Amino acid sequence: MRVLGIDTSCYTTSVALVEDGRIAQERRLLSVAQGERGLRQSSALFQHVERLPELLEALFAHSPGCVDGVCVSTRPRDAEGSYIPVFKAGECAARAIAAAQGVPLVETSHQQGHIRAALVDSGCGEAEFVALHLSGGTTEAVFVGQGLKTRLIAMSADLHAGQLVDRVGVALGMSFPAGPALEALARQGSAKGAMPLSHRDNQVSLSGAEAQAMRMIAAGVPGADVAAEVYSYLSRAVAKLIEIAVRETGAKQVLLGGGVASSALLRELLPARLKRNGLKVALCWGKPEYSGDNAVGVALIGYDRLTREDVQ
Repeated sequence: MRVLGIDTSCYTTSVALVEDGRIAQERRLLSVAQGERGLRQSSALFQHVERLPELLEALFAHSPGCVDGVCVSTRPRDAEGSYIPVFKAGECAARAIAAAQGVPLVETSHQQGHIRAALVDSGCGEAEFVALHLSGGTTEAVFVGQGLKTRLIAMSADLHAGQLVDRVGVALGMSFPAGPALEALARQGSAKGAMPLSHRDNQVSLSGAEAQAMRMIAAGVPGADVAAEVYSYLSRAVAKLIEIAVRETGAKQVLLGGGVASSALLRELLPARLKRNGLKVALCWGKPEYSGDNAVGVALIGYDRLTREDVQ
């Protein structure tokens, strides 16, 4: 069984092939001008249309041959009314390829693709679990059941984790996306709790942390210390989301995926924070190469459905 996966998210064009346990992928970040903090949907959609043929050509150059199915993310989340225009680029390409080759087309969501990719070699063996999707477009804790069906439990009230990182990084003169550069800078600084955690009910706020970071930058606080405060705040905010989700669901395992979840610093800070909070839960981290936006999880969902195998 050989399945093609396509994902066209807000900042990455991704294609992948899955064939009997073997995975191949091609992906490319969309171009964002220096000093900008993101892209308009129209610009992102245009870049996807330009890049999809190049990435598909590169993918099939290394792995030639027809496919037995195509899977594509057509929406951000597994929820009614979930829609962002950029996913139309991937959907159009997927429908055309499936029709031309006479093979099944499977549709899924971007978030489910993240969850399935994060499961690869994660050690998450429970049939039901909590998943944290941490990215520039989503910061959510969802309960995951049979068939990767999700139920929203907790989330950010305003900004998303990736937005906080990128906005502070750009304010410090870094290129977008700023995650790796801001993390490297944070390791040179120290956090002193300058950003008190703000939360209410099943939501955490990240906009206050951004505002405080901007005030610190304006006041001349060293960038390394600002970056350290941001990652300290993120670890506390994510810990709160996990606490809310585990308390409500009783889950024993928490899977973490999404671009922000690839941060080595967050992977160091979060377990210590949970231990300090007295919360005993097994953390299962997606592989860094499958944490950012990718089509690997999308292809695996198609493979799972078309072969009727259980998700490992």
